[in-house]
Amino acid sequence: MMTAEKEKQKAKQSLLLSLSFFGFDSEVRVFKLRAKSFKNPNFISIYSKMHKLNKGQRDKVQQFVSIIGTNDKVAVASLKDSGWHLEGAIDAYYSQPQSKTSTNSRHLEELYNRYKDPYADMIMADGITLLCNDLQVDPQDIVTLVISWHMKAATMCEFSKQEFVGGLQALGVDCIDKLRERIQYMRSELKDDQKFREIYNFAFGWAKEKGQKSLALDTAIGMWQLLFAEKQWPLVDHWCQFLQAKHNKAISRDTWSQLLEFAKTVDPNLSNYDAQGAWPYLIDEFVEYLAENGVNQRSG
Repeated sequence: MMTAEKEKQKAKQSLLLSLSFFGFDSEVRVFKLRAKSFKNPNFISIYSKMHKLNKGQRDKVQQFVSIIGTNDKVAVASLKDSGWHLEGAIDAYYSQPQSKTSTNSRHLEELYNRYKDPYADMIMADGITLLCNDLQVDPQDIVTLVISWHMKAATMCEFSKQEFVGGLQALGVDCIDKLRERIQYMRSELKDDQKFREIYNFAFGWAKEKGQKSLALDTAIGMWQLLFAEKQWPLVDHWCQFLQAKHNKAISRDTWSQLLEFAKTVDPNLSNYDAQGAWPYLIDEFVEYLAENGVNQRSG
């Protein structure tokens, strides 16, 4: 039978191991926490659960905590509910009413006024550049597109007051520090296939000139290179070269939306490409261009 002293020593070793995993290397902090922890059943419960997780699950808990800023107990529960799917857990967390904190209208007004154009009641290019500086992101960073998507912005490099304030309220933030904390979460949204599709389709209307139905070719190419860098579509550069060499016209919404389907469903070697499929003529011509230039030979 284990003596009381041995039980105490085993409990001490278990706690030290748990704390060392979470970076509590200072011996002073360890013993201060130990004294409090043995009286707290929740502490023991949380750390005993953490010991039962495999390395991949513990990594996901750390990622969830770093993105959301919550505690380990919430992270474990959220990840379990999502079947340990990180993006799904993050999305579910932010969709919960309790996760959307109330915003201060006065703070939102002050924030809007900081970026508002001096000659128009909206945020223009200079204000967005200042916003990016405050967020410590490059204006060319794809996360600026995700921010615009959250704000439901109608036009690139512009935010109306309603778009800006409404977007921040929907995100549950009312100061630049809180918005900066959401940047990592916004990056993670690009890894979610459904959200990426929504952002991709949003980008067409956002990037085109006001009053135009089509998207200027140079703008479309820039947007494709930005978006497909996330999905690592191997044919994106060939596609852009093809357009510049053979098309040299504005891009329709149908071509824009269908290209994402093509990139998602057709193998880069075109082995499963169906010439009788309902692809836009431009995509059919692209396949012919690849064959003519020996870029990708279809097997069989």
